[in-house]
Amino acid sequence: MNSRAVAPETVGVTAPPAMLVRAMPLPAMAPVPAPRVAIVRVRIPRVAVPTAVVRGRDGAPRSERAQGGGSRDATYRSGPARDGARSDSRDGERGYRPRRDDRAFGSDRGPRPARPTGPRPNLKPGAAPRAAAPTPKDPSLPAREGERVAKLLARAGVASRREVERLIIEGRVTLDDVVIETPSTVLTSLRGVAVDGNPIAEAEGTRLFLFHKPSGLITAERDPAGRPTIYTALRNALPEGTGRVMPIGRLDLNTEGLLLLTNDGEFKRQLELPATGVPRTYRARTFGDITQEQLEQLMEGIEVDGVIYGKIDANMERRTGRNQWIEMTLTEGKNREVRRVLEALGLQVSRLLRTAYGPFRLGDMPKGMAGEVSQRDLENFRKSLPSQNPTRTQA
Repeated sequence: MNSRAVAPETVGVTAPPAMLVRAMPLPAMAPVPAPRVAIVRVRIPRVAVPTAVVRGRDGAPRSERAQGGGSRDATYRSGPARDGARSDSRDGERGYRPRRDDRAFGSDRGPRPARPTGPRPNLKPGAAPRAAAPTPKDPSLPAREGERVAKLLARAGVASRREVERLIIEGRVTLDDVVIETPSTVLTSLRGVAVDGNPIAEAEGTRLFLFHKPSGLITAERDPAGRPTIYTALRNALPEGTGRVMPIGRLDLNTEGLLLLTNDGEFKRQLELPATGVPRTYRARTFGDITQEQLEQLMEGIEVDGVIYGKIDANMERRTGRNQWIEMTLTEGKNREVRRVLEALGLQVSRLLRTAYGPFRLGDMPKGMAGEVSQRDLENFRKSLPSQNPTRTQA
C-alpha cells in the first residue's frame, strides 16, 4: 500500500491505491479575547451596638458600660483610651469595672455580711457515720435481774427472737394464764410461760447438728402447697429426744448439701447475720461460656437487678466442653445469691450443693442423714465468732 505525505495544516485520509482523495485545508480560527473582571472594593461602616441599661431600685443604672464604658471582653491596648475612658490605670485599658461596694444595685441594703469563718464541711462521700454510743447505765439504779422474755424463749428453741416477738404481739404467749403484752418483759426463768397453751421447759444447752439436705425438700416447718419439708426427713435422722431444732439459714427446694440445725434461737440469729461473716462454700454445675478471669472479677462484688452482692471467691474446678463445675465462697448468703450471680454471667445452673458452712464440712455424709457437733468443737467455734454472746452449758 502506497501512502503520501500530508501538510501539517491539512488532515490526511489514507485511501486504497485505486482511489485517492485530496485533503482539504481547514479554515483559520480567530483568537477569542479573555473576559475582563472588575474588582470593586466596598467599605462597610461600623455600627455601634446599643447596650441595655439595667436600673436598680433607686433608679441608678447598673450597666457597667453606663458607669465607665468598656466591656468585659475588652483587651489591653497600647494606644490612647477611647470614648473618654480612664487611661491612667490598668482598669482604664480593660474598661472600668466598678467594685461591688460601688454598685448602685442594693446600695440601700448596706454592706455585704462577712463570710463565716471556721472549718468547711466535708462534702466528699465517705463512710456512713457511726451510731452514737449507748447511754451508760446509771450506777445508782439496781442491776436488772433476769432477761427479756423474747430472749429467753429464743434460747429455749421456741423460735428466733423476731418470731417470738411476733408471737407475743399476737397474744399467744402467757405467764400463769395472763397474756404477756410486750416482748421487753423481764423474767428470771420460763416457769409458768406457755405458747399457745403449751408450757415451755427451761432452756437446755446449745446443740448443733449437721444435716445433708436432699433436693426436693422445703426448708420450713410446713408448706401451704403440701410439699415435703426437711422435718419429714429429720424424724428418722436426729437422735431420739432431741427436741425442736431450727435451720440456720435456708436452702432452696432444688439446692442440696450441708444445712446446720440448732436448738438455740440466739445462736441461729447470730450465724445468719451478714456482719458475723461466716463463710459458706457451694459447688455449682453450670452450662455456658465462662473464663477464670470473669470469675475473679466477682471479688469486687456485683450488682444484679438492683441488688448489690459482696465479694465472692469463685474458682473453676473442671470443664468438659461447655459444662463446668464452679466453687464459690461467700459470706452474705442473700436469697438465691449463687444462682442469680451465675445467671447474670450467662450461665445455666443445673445442680447446686453447699459443701461447707464455716469450719463444718459436708464430707461423705449420705443424703438425708444428720450428725451432732461435739461440745468442744461447738465452744471453739463460738469463741471464734466476732460478736460473742454468753454460751449455754450442756444440761
